[in-house]
Amino acid sequence: MTNKKPVRRRQPGRIFPEFTLPPEELARRRDERNARCQKARVVFDRVCPQLINEHYNWFIVIEPNSGDYFIDVNDNVAEKKAREKYPTGWLVTFRLNETGACGRI
Repeated sequence: MTNKKPVRRRQPGRIFPEFTLPPEELARRRDERNARCQKARVVFDRVCPQLINEHYNWFIVIEPNSGDYFIDVNDNVAEKKAREKYPTGWLVTFRLNETGACGRI
């Protein structure tokens, strides 16, 4: 008969509980993200009818504070173009189609 080593049970819980964000901070971040998305959606709704005929299903990356946008067939290339001008800015990605959705659910 072989002896089995005792298996230590893992303690439930977070690895770093001191880094838990309070609910107020999470709500603030969610509200900021939604505000950025709404600003970018306004720019998207303005430029989409002009671009959709020639660039259907291309990706458009929008910097919401300035309203600048960058388009390309590849989403990585469009984001790279945007990062050259706005290296630390928040960017929002849409697709030039009827809904602006980038993928399938």
